[in-house]
Amino acid sequence: MTAKPVLCAVDVSNPDEDIDTLREAGRMARLNDAQLDVITVLPDMGMSVIGGYFDPSHHDKAVAEAKRLMRDMVEKALGGAETNKNIRHLVATGRAYEEVLKTARAAGSGLIVIGVAKKLEMSDYILGPNAERVVRHARCSVYVVR
Repeated sequence: MTAKPVLCAVDVSNPDEDIDTLREAGRMARLNDAQLDVITVLPDMGMSVIGGYFDPSHHDKAVAEAKRLMRDMVEKALGGAETNKNIRHLVATGRAYEEVLKTARAAGSGLIVIGVAKKLEMSDYILGPNAERVVRHARCSVYVVR
């Protein structure tokens, strides 16, 4: 029986903050000989009043840039380009927690790996609203990396 995929949610706009999360997700996938899927979610600007200020090709350019940033991030965290070939790089658009949950269900993920929000102070970490919602609503296990 094949292991269920590990889904790792990252924010490519702050790549250094999710390096440890990505490394931990890679470790968990290797332990279970599972597929590693990495997802980042772009905000849906097209549905808001703000969307009218963007060129129609803006979304496609943003997706391409997010994929490039994700590949760089994976390479930095997990190794060279050879490693990157075996990882599914997913870019979704919408609300982060909704897209992570939807992707996990569609892929049949057995584990979601997600990081905490930014450090407020040395001893004060918070679980951000997206991570909190993923933990609360996921149908599979969720591993929160601090």
